[in-house]
Amino acid sequence: MTAIIEPGMRVRLPGQPDWGIGQVQSVTGDRITVNFEHAGKVLINAAVVVLDVIEDDRR
Repeated sequence: MTAIIEPGMRVRLPGQPDWGIGQVQSVTGDRITVNFEHAGKVLINAAVVVLDVIEDDRR
């Protein structure tokens, strides 16, 4: 999972929709730090949790 997640990407955590959209701050192995709109910085274990990548619609 972490192979496609990179710093700067926008993501959403399906199990916590109230957290809003987050921006990936760092990726170290399975550990992803995301800064969410309504939850602040959260450390995600990608071995357990799957993040939805928000595709950039500016083309």
